[in-house]
Amino acid sequence: MPTANPEESKMSFWSHLDELRKRIVNVAIAVGIGFVLCFAYSEEILGLLLLPMNATVAFSLHFPFVAFTPNKTVQTLHFTALTEPFMSHLKIGFIAGIMLMVPVLLRQVWLFIAPGLLPRERKYAGQFVFFATIFFAVGVLFCFFILLPIAVPFLISYKAEHLTPIIKIGDYIDFTLKFMLATGAVFELPLIMILLGRMGIISVDSLTKFRKYALLIAFIIGGIVTPTPDAFNMTIMSIPIYLLYEIGILGVRILGRKKDPDSTSLTEI
Repeated sequence: MPTANPEESKMSFWSHLDELRKRIVNVAIAVGIGFVLCFAYSEEILGLLLLPMNATVAFSLHFPFVAFTPNKTVQTLHFTALTEPFMSHLKIGFIAGIMLMVPVLLRQVWLFIAPGLLPRERKYAGQFVFFATIFFAVGVLFCFFILLPIAVPFLISYKAEHLTPIIKIGDYIDFTLKFMLATGAVFELPLIMILLGRMGIISVDSLTKFRKYALLIAFIIGGIVTPTPDAFNMTIMSIPIYLLYEIGILGVRILGRKKDPDSTSLTEI
């Protein structure tokens, strides 16, 4: 029986390490470009982020299908440190830059893991990057147009008869951008499930049996990724996560690998 050459193993390890370094450099360059672009328009981005706080969203069947109507009472953001406005705009540039460059980041992740995949798995590279970008964008838009217009007014008006909101710009940007980033990431769940189903790692049967635990895990994940620890935001984040799990089951049922009657499923071992 042939034995592995230690020198070849060492070279393989260092080649993988070098590949990881290249991907990290590419990711850093992409995020840097995204940061510069978004920082240049940080004031405009901040104006958009203020819409869920100072306007009411309305949907229609006519173009542009969605519109924000300004509220009569306008909330203003405050700062308590001299550097806070500047640092907040830097934060906008960085987090928005990451979201802008998601297609590049996903491409770099795929290129790093591709050498370890089978040829039949590598052929899904383009589809993976395309649909992962679409799912992420849908998640970000869902958060901006649905979740934030619900969460922000609720939190501002909560016990308003006893409290006066003084919202710091840094806290508000943290809440909105991280909420959008987390929602975009969570919306990748159906795609990941379909990908694992195509590889034969999971099946519809195993996902259906696991369904009774999915709701609990959805609330746990919702509590982790929600920027604030309150139960309201955790709930409005957790319900979509569970619905995404159900969409993932449907996707695996339609697009997953068909069970070979002569083979044993991984879930049956």
